[in-house]
Amino acid sequence: MAQPLRAAFAVFSLSVIDHLRINFGLVAQNYTVHAQAAERLAAFALKARITTLALFALATGSILLNLIRPAREYQIAAALIAAGAFVVQVVTVAYHVEARVYSHRLLAHRLWLMCERYRSLLTEIHDGLLDHATILHRRDVLSEEVHTIYEQGFPIDQQAYESMRQLPSDGSVEPMSDAQLDQVAPAARS
Repeated sequence: MAQPLRAAFAVFSLSVIDHLRINFGLVAQNYTVHAQAAERLAAFALKARITTLALFALATGSILLNLIRPAREYQIAAALIAAGAFVVQVVTVAYHVEARVYSHRLLAHRLWLMCERYRSLLTEIHDGLLDHATILHRRDVLSEEVHTIYEQGFPIDQQAYESMRQLPSDGSVEPMSDAQLDQVAPAARS
């Protein structure tokens, strides 16, 4: 029984360096996803703040016009514009936009540090500075640290973060190719 299993495993060939490169590629890709999400949400938050301020400025203008020339139209306009500003603010607060920006930025930062650690390990392997046992130990430590990052980073929207952590199975996101990975770790290929 053991012989057929060995034969089946012989078809699947993945070296430790290949494994490290795959994991590094996923970490680098997740860094990019979270950094882009942070920037997208930060842009939305800025637009929401500007919209809120602009609407409150218009409402204040309508109130001042009403003081100068009392008219029902100015009162209605001020009330509607202020209500619009309130709705924008409620949506921003309800969706925790600022907290999501912070969480994505923090996660992206931590993933960037992990990318640096993977790049360092791959470079040390390429330069022949490490023995096999040390390589395996450091690979395992890096994997544990990546999982720890994802365990701690999701107070606001756990499901969304978990969906970003892994590649979707529908094929909508391609993993990093060797050429893309070589751009971030050119010396690591052996």
